[in-house]
Amino acid sequence: MSADKEQIAQAQASKDPVAIVGAFLANSGKDSVAYAASQLVAEDATYTSLNFENPELQQIEPWTGTRKGRQVFVDTFSNVGTYWDVNDFQVTDIFGSGEKVAVFGQFTYTSVALGHRFTSPFSVLAKVENGQIVYFQFMEDTYASAKSFRQSGQWTIKSTQDSTPFQVG
Repeated sequence: MSADKEQIAQAQASKDPVAIVGAFLANSGKDSVAYAASQLVAEDATYTSLNFENPELQQIEPWTGTRKGRQVFVDTFSNVGTYWDVNDFQVTDIFGSGEKVAVFGQFTYTSVALGHRFTSPFSVLAKVENGQIVYFQFMEDTYASAKSFRQSGQWTIKSTQDSTPFQVG
């Protein structure tokens, strides 16, 4: 699906942070994100995906961690559309205060490689300056998203000092 250029232009004209972030998310599919990012994301923007830095998780989901640059937004959202089929993506709440925008919603993805489907809540904290996103932190159920790629194996978990270990997976 190509970018909704009218929605993006209206958001740019308003310079309203909520409209800017909303237009970006509405146009974040792998076929539209490059245009949306070129219009709505600052060249030196910071993107934090799921954590600040976790090398083990980066082996599973290479876009995780904190990175800088507009291209990171394009690569991250394009990878989502390559690793998973996006079955549903819904923004349920979006609001702002000054330059900050908070977004809440849910999505359902199916892993392309294994066909594992999951639904996750998500949240975004974004900052917008002069009509462009300069900071974007995306959080989701990382266990569910990583698990969608698990082909086999189990973990033995011991969550408290007095608990009995148990297996998951």
